[in-house]
Amino acid sequence: MLKRLFDIGVAAVLLTVLSPLMLAIAALVRYKLGAPVLFSQERPGLLGRPFRMFKFRTMLDTRDIAGELLPSDRRLTRFGKTLRATSLDELPELWNVLKGEMSLVGPRPLLMEYLPLYSPGQYRRHEVRPGITGWAQVNGRNRLSWEEKFRLDVWYVEHHSMWLDIKILLLTVAKVLARDGISARSHEITPRFSGSCDARSSERNP
Repeated sequence: MLKRLFDIGVAAVLLTVLSPLMLAIAALVRYKLGAPVLFSQERPGLLGRPFRMFKFRTMLDTRDIAGELLPSDRRLTRFGKTLRATSLDELPELWNVLKGEMSLVGPRPLLMEYLPLYSPGQYRRHEVRPGITGWAQVNGRNRLSWEEKFRLDVWYVEHHSMWLDIKILLLTVAKVLARDGISARSHEITPRFSGSCDARSSERNP
């Protein structure tokens, strides 16, 4: 309950204080990338239940002659990279926090299609609400392998507390200002998760 009250209070204050900045970003996204300004996608939340997460759009809607979207790395612009590097694209997620779908701190919400790929241990990351930032984000972020990220996510599930959340939030501010751990080993787009060794092993040996 204390964590939820903290989330509501901080998210409400930040949405109020940062509203001029968010309006300015929305205008720039509309001018540089076109409509829609927001990117929304269904993600797994607490206990794996789906919710719709909102972010500022960072990629163009460029398609090939067949009408299919081009690969992500070809649609990500310099402006989009800047939004990601500064984590400003994440600001609309404060609305998800206010609605109770996310927390300020918790494992990052990934794709719905990853759910069946987790090992039983990795699935524990859904025992808490997903967060805007988390223990993995302040311990390497996109430089980490998927296995390392999930190990840190589960560690957070087992040790989370208000004091740890405050520590993570302060570390997040420092990491964002330093632009530390932004890209995945020099790449701008994080590789997709294709399943862990543990999960594949358990499928072969039920």
